[in-house]
Amino acid sequence: MSIKSFGAKLFAKHIVSKTEAWASTPEATQLKVFKYLIKKASQTQFGRDHNFETIKNYSDYAKQVPVRDYEELKVYVDKVVAGNPNILWPGKPQYFAKTSGTTSGAKYIPITAESMPMHTNAARDAILHYIAETGNRSFVDKKMIFLQGSPELQEKNGIQTGRLSGIVAHYVPGYLQKNRMPSWETNCIDDWETKVDAIVEETIKEDMSIISGIPSWVQMYFERLNAKTGKKVGELFPNFNLFIYGGVNYEPYRKKFENLIGRRVDSIELYPASEGFFAFQDSQKEKGMLLLLDSGIFYEFIEAASFFDENPDRLTIGQVKTGVNYVMIISTTAGLWSYNVGDTVMFTSTKPYRVIVSGRIKHFISAFGEHVIGKEVEEALASTATSFKAQVSEFTVAPQINPEVGLPYHEWFIEFDKEPEDVNAFAKAIDLALQEQNSYYKDLITGKVLETLKINVVPKGGFNTYMKSKGKLGGQNKLPRLANDRKIADALNEFGF
Repeated sequence: MSIKSFGAKLFAKHIVSKTEAWASTPEATQLKVFKYLIKKASQTQFGRDHNFETIKNYSDYAKQVPVRDYEELKVYVDKVVAGNPNILWPGKPQYFAKTSGTTSGAKYIPITAESMPMHTNAARDAILHYIAETGNRSFVDKKMIFLQGSPELQEKNGIQTGRLSGIVAHYVPGYLQKNRMPSWETNCIDDWETKVDAIVEETIKEDMSIISGIPSWVQMYFERLNAKTGKKVGELFPNFNLFIYGGVNYEPYRKKFENLIGRRVDSIELYPASEGFFAFQDSQKEKGMLLLLDSGIFYEFIEAASFFDENPDRLTIGQVKTGVNYVMIISTTAGLWSYNVGDTVMFTSTKPYRVIVSGRIKHFISAFGEHVIGKEVEEALASTATSFKAQVSEFTVAPQINPEVGLPYHEWFIEFDKEPEDVNAFAKAIDLALQEQNSYYKDLITGKVLETLKINVVPKGGFNTYMKSKGKLGGQNKLPRLANDRKIADALNEFGF
């Protein structure tokens, strides 16, 4: 046993003990975070504008601070970006995480000296929980790869700016630097396909043990390894035994990954975002990710079904229930206040509080009142693919409101690695699985308002071609699985898909 391996075991025990302490007192932990945030930001411009000094409890806060998304908070963020101090949080941010915006172009999410450690410690703690539970720690002495955006940063009014994954790359602890791949030079390559080829060359003869990244882009890396060597990833890397991922649901990729690897490997799911690191999978035995209640983030939840009502109920951690679809709202040590991240979550447990990401509040289909969400389409597709022994590479779904013939329907674009023998039967099976999960959708089908869904088979590499055409190939970019409009669908049709 190496010194590093022995140290990891002791550190894991310490971190798990700390986690159990705050997880066992969730409401008190969140109240402590809430009070700290209000006191710390009381003299900022936002704090003065919203009378933080008069806030005595959460009820006061909810009355004085409305829920906002980035566009609604932008008047404050713009002042921070311009270099003004003490706007959303005392002083100036340490970084801006630059992300793709909607109506306002690029978004600049502040990361402060207080919020930065939360981004780095959570990923570390996820691995330590895995070590504590499984006893597996041999990987700490071997090579690890993190597929991420370029670590090169730019300066904006004296503040370092870049992609979140690139910012985090500057904080890899010293004890992992010798094990970490790819090299700095390769990590700085902008073109994703060139970068993946360079990573293949760097890693092909290494003893890789951990591979981490968004599943769709790790899949590309695995496929390039297969193409170059003719070998399974697990044969190339016999000590590869842990896949760490976040950003999208892994289940639609699992069968494909097991085929590319040649065996099943353990996995850890993370829930990071530019706005904060919210949760990680703390157990291989339990469903869901542990919500991080002691990381400088105060959480509110609004039922997704009533989110667009005029005054929906805002709930705190002690009021949520399992199995309900909630929009997650956050206030943080980065100066985001009752901020709508855009994600929807469901609690799988309240002792402790574990969540799954069920979708995006703007990524759903409800053109006819069905309100189909990401979790439902992913589970329907995954179960059907298993029963048909099919393998799905990528997919997206949109409503077809005005078909040339017949009733409206949901149009699915699916890229297969292994296509089912009968695509029409496959489509009917998905439709039935979706009806079982969503009674509104079932009523529309049985009531002859909608036809059953239809599938367009996308040729292999088709989604990568589409993403490349939009300048969104690789990095943290993800294909939306659901849309309530036809922007993506029409663009795919233009490609002939």
